[in-house]
Amino acid sequence: MTRHAYTLLLRLVSPFVWLWMWRRARRAAGQWDIFGAERFGAYAQPWDGAPPVWVHAVSLGETRAAQSLIQALIARGDRVLLTHTTATGREQGARAFAAEIAAGQVFQQWFPYDFPGAAANFLRHYRPRLGLIIEREVWPNLMHAASAARVPMVLVNARFSERARGHVASIDRVFRGLMRNAYGVFSLALAQTGDDAQRLFDVGIRNVVVTGNLKFDVPLPHVAVDAGRAWRERVGRPIVSIASTREGEDALFVPVLAVRCDNTTPLFFLVPRHPQRFDEAAALLTHSGLRFARWSQIRHDAHSGAALEGLQVVLGDTIGEMPFFYAASSVAIIGGSFAPLGGQNLIEACAVGTPVIVGPHTRNFADAVQGAVAIGAAAQLSPGSGGALAQQAVELALDWLQDPQALQKRSDTARTWVAHHMGATARTLAEISDFEAGQVPRERRRD
Repeated sequence: MTRHAYTLLLRLVSPFVWLWMWRRARRAAGQWDIFGAERFGAYAQPWDGAPPVWVHAVSLGETRAAQSLIQALIARGDRVLLTHTTATGREQGARAFAAEIAAGQVFQQWFPYDFPGAAANFLRHYRPRLGLIIEREVWPNLMHAASAARVPMVLVNARFSERARGHVASIDRVFRGLMRNAYGVFSLALAQTGDDAQRLFDVGIRNVVVTGNLKFDVPLPHVAVDAGRAWRERVGRPIVSIASTREGEDALFVPVLAVRCDNTTPLFFLVPRHPQRFDEAAALLTHSGLRFARWSQIRHDAHSGAALEGLQVVLGDTIGEMPFFYAASSVAIIGGSFAPLGGQNLIEACAVGTPVIVGPHTRNFADAVQGAVAIGAAAQLSPGSGGALAQQAVELALDWLQDPQALQKRSDTARTWVAHHMGATARTLAEISDFEAGQVPRERRRD
């Protein structure tokens, strides 16, 4: 009965959700197919093959995290059905698996809305032999449909914070165990950390194993990394990237740069996380009086080194080039952590040897931040007001640039830290293979 009440509420609020999606799609200029048939579980063509392994990666970060696992699944002979909720996730998947999509090894599809009919039709159409949900995207009707269709479900690279557990508890108080029942459908959860594992066990998943964080295994394109390092040499100036900024954070950093930038300071990259905010960031830079250029306008300029001599900021307004920006930078300030937004991934910067500075709000990457700070690959600022935090971050980055020997040590430490934590893909694939072979007992929690 509680799931029916949830479904009724979902139908009532769905027009407002679609309006939000439409506005976001309009700002981002992405293709969301909000009212596309796929979103409602309707498909024009029949599925043309054996039951696939279904991997759901909701957005950009999850798609990046799943990349090494999907490649491993393909390597063992699986055909992968890859679903997304957001346009940025779908675009990343299309870039990362262009060859595999062309070869028919990967098939992309929109994730269906969580209406009972749409979820059931999706599973009936593709008949996946296994469902892999990346990180945390649990919908009650979909999980119920998977259980009814006898599709075994696995939560992969799972992260589950204390805040997430609180949200589940709040929903369950209203809908009488709705989310606990949904989580209970999972046959297996592969958690990033022991704390994640314990919380997932507490909300109803009986079989939980710690396999580590797939993001340590994300392959970085060597061409982009080498190009970033070569570009920094050509520019001839230190570069600090303020990367993956989220809502409201550009407005914190731009005034700091306007005061701090002069002819002796390094070049700054300002890279918003989402494309819908590129123009907003450009407007802030224009209003500040900072001399800046949009990366989309100078990236193909063979003489960019000379053109950059008078610039103070480059606005990173393209998608999929973060490895280049990090490799070109001497220090990276990671956004999403200077406002209470949970933080963004710092692993990619560390992987190319770029030391990191983060703000205090890092709940989404708490374990990774703690480990990077403990070993000296990163620094985390104490809580404070947004503007003061932005100023502290910029000043700390400038201080680091004054000691090249210490900065190189941080760089070496960052690469070593990432290398030490690699291997989650192999562990994850091994657990999935054992599960498929029926070697996993029904109830287990291994730390």
